Amino acid sequence: MSYQSEAPVVRRPVYASRGMVATGQPLAAQAGLGILQAGGNAVDAAIATAAALTVLEPTANGIGGDLFALVWAGGKLHGLNASGAAPAALTLDALQERHGGEMPRHGWTPVTVPGGVRGWADLHRAHGKLDFAQVLAPAVRYAREGYPLSPIAAAAWARGTQIYRGLKLPIMDEWFRTFAPDGFTPAPGALWRSENQARTLEAIADSYGESFYTGDLAAQIDAHARATGGLLRAEDLAAHQSEWVTPISAQYGGHRLHEIPPSGQGIAALIALNILEGQPLPDRRDDPDGLHLQIEAMKRGFHDAHQFVADMRHSKVDVEHLLSEANTQAHRGLLSGTAHDPATAPPGSGGTVYLATADDEGNMVSLIQSNYMGFGSGVVVPGTGIGLHNRGHNFNLEPGHPNVLAPGKRPYHTIIPGFLTRSDGTPVGPFGVMGGFMQPQGHLQVVLNTVRYGMNPQQALDAPRWQWLAGLGVEVEAGLGADLARKLAARGHRVSVQLEGGAFGRGQIIWRNSETGVLEGGTESRTDGHIAAW
Repeated sequence: MSYQSEAPVVRRPVYASRGMVATGQPLAAQAGLGILQAGGNAVDAAIATAAALTVLEPTANGIGGDLFALVWAGGKLHGLNASGAAPAALTLDALQERHGGEMPRHGWTPVTVPGGVRGWADLHRAHGKLDFAQVLAPAVRYAREGYPLSPIAAAAWARGTQIYRGLKLPIMDEWFRTFAPDGFTPAPGALWRSENQARTLEAIADSYGESFYTGDLAAQIDAHARATGGLLRAEDLAAHQSEWVTPISAQYGGHRLHEIPPSGQGIAALIALNILEGQPLPDRRDDPDGLHLQIEAMKRGFHDAHQFVADMRHSKVDVEHLLSEANTQAHRGLLSGTAHDPATAPPGSGGTVYLATADDEGNMVSLIQSNYMGFGSGVVVPGTGIGLHNRGHNFNLEPGHPNVLAPGKRPYHTIIPGFLTRSDGTPVGPFGVMGGFMQPQGHLQVVLNTVRYGMNPQQALDAPRWQWLAGLGVEVEAGLGADLARKLAARGHRVSVQLEGGAFGRGQIIWRNSETGVLEGGTESRTDGHIAAW
């Protein structure tokens, strides 16, 4: 690709040939690099990084969360949906009885089966190279020996602690013992450790993850739920399986963007990209006409996602139609030079970690995992350090909706790994932009920055972002400038300027040169992003 110097560069792209790990926490990236240097492949490095992130950045993910991955191996792209379902006892009737029909954000009720641990094991079983215990060893070490908090994680930790103190929920007592013990104040450089997490990770390593689903850890989760009013049971954990899926894709500018199919929301980005394919986007990224068209296309993607995306094991999702030319043309016909209200539910918020890895054998991994809203539900299983996610909050509660809450059903999922290829199938590489419903919006902008506007990976991430909020509301980063914001407002958008960059997601990119094998990486300047390479 030829690159233009259009976006301000905060960092320079990183180049390497042997291997690369890109993620939002420096120590986690180094953990993955150490596995590569020990003879592991990109999958081993991804698992090591992911496990380390549950310790190093518990503000956004944990052992009790979900995972999705796209893996380029053996000349083919593989998809893994390692997300869990609602417990058998979590029904609409139970929700009505417990909470008057509303899904709470915290406590036991929004806890679905965590799929991440089994996802690690299944990725390793299919594509790993080193011993599983060796791959998880860095995470165990950081949990046992401790580490100093990085700046952005420390700020999120302090914010989460303040929120949880205000809730005054007895079920969170163990959370405070684990993540806010006496004498600990989350600040950059503050040391934190958890022997309970270290032992849990060792049990996962020794049992290939089975302890979490059918062994001692499962029994402890079950016992805590029974004792404190939770609905999750050992039987729910034992029934959980990951699902290998065929990725879905859309073409733009001689490239293809690949996403995990529903229950993930990646299809929203694909629908938006289909609408823009063949459309005359201006030559400059900061042209208001181009940004207006991108925002309007993204609204249409969310319109379909919020209406149709669900667990395809329970609800029919006509992916072929949603990505068809007929659906694309129907959406294009609704767009004009004036902002429109897509008449769909507004996006929400979340907390997630993303990582990308690549090795010198051609393997590449795009992996994302999450506890959903920051630390998640606030429920921590005593003696284990396992913080459980609150992914059930993303179910629809309207009877008859494809994403309506039901036992054994996965909710609509915000976390989506991305992967870019050329139209001929040649891999370009893994990328992602985490951050709740910002994710498909981030995917769209990164792909356009790369393919349409010729930016290198670092520029593509550093470029000022926008995000649709709800109705006509659009939020922009201050870097887009007041003049551009005014021009979007003149097209009918209700524009607000957000000074906090973290609200626009946090991304990572690794591109591979198909001729030389050289890796080129970009990491997020809006967080503690880091690339480890050799």
